[in-house]
Amino acid sequence: MTPIIDPKGVDVTLRPAAGLWIALVSAATFGVSGPFAKSLLEIGWSPGAAVGLRIGGAALVLLVPVLIAMRGRWSTLRGNALTIAIYGTTAIALCQLFYFNAVQRMSVGVSLLLEYLAPVLIVGFLWLRSRKVPNLLTIIGSVTAILGLLLVLDLTGDTRLDPVGILFGIAAAVCLVVFFLMSAKVDESLPPLVMAGGGMVVGALTILVLGLTNIMPFRFVFADVSLAGSTYSWIVPVAVLVLVATVAAYVTGILAAQRLGSKVASFVALTEVMFAVLAAWLILGELPGIVQLLGGLLIVAGVVCVRLDELRSVNDEASAALLDQPNTVEPLPRP
Repeated sequence: MTPIIDPKGVDVTLRPAAGLWIALVSAATFGVSGPFAKSLLEIGWSPGAAVGLRIGGAALVLLVPVLIAMRGRWSTLRGNALTIAIYGTTAIALCQLFYFNAVQRMSVGVSLLLEYLAPVLIVGFLWLRSRKVPNLLTIIGSVTAILGLLLVLDLTGDTRLDPVGILFGIAAAVCLVVFFLMSAKVDESLPPLVMAGGGMVVGALTILVLGLTNIMPFRFVFADVSLAGSTYSWIVPVAVLVLVATVAAYVTGILAAQRLGSKVASFVALTEVMFAVLAAWLILGELPGIVQLLGGLLIVAGVVCVRLDELRSVNDEASAALLDQPNTVEPLPRP
């Protein structure tokens, strides 16, 4: 493929390609959180305790790297303080709070489906903001991905609907929209590591307040857990939740959104459901069925449609920008 360089000198063909792989890594790391968190919930942990330790531990892990990355950049941090505060409160703390409240009232499948309405909400938000109808390929990709998500979640089982739970699920979707939009628009002078670390600190403080006020009660049980048919210390799932499903997941998620944009990054994030199903199969022995595998293929097809549409739009814009540039090449002297 011939590289296309935009007026700023950025290769717009390589940047999105790298972003796609980073987005898949982010989805995979987010996807393992469910099975490991479930192992803690099964021995008596409360959702608030699991979320609190997950985000609080991640904040501690990222503290030293963030301080190193911010040497000489404290003015940048102060200039983005409001952004980090909103990101940590909404995209990290409240998103998980709303999701776990939905899970308490409905099945995990329905709650997850409602939360992952976020990509469709982003398409609608961008439509309203730009007053421009999405391209047909984006619409087809949206519908295909949502149908695939329905199949992966296998909602034909024991499903309970609760009006309050539905509201919590939609609220989690709105918070997820904030995550993708803010990740895509973050100041490039602010390292993704700092954005994630600062957000974790704000999120941890938010959850601490929710726990102390008993809105999100804490209950810890320090006993062994069962993973992949074997018994392990409770420290194992906590370490995976902190290092893999939080630190690695959020940092790569911000990087992916910066390279792909909020719309494409949110659709690629739908593959988290596929990774979650695979992780549940390997760790908890929950084998996915044929319908779920078919749904996974539909999700991939939907992501490909949206990705192709986005890449085509980027190429068209870059080509138009090049054509608009004045011709600075001097004519050859006549013999």
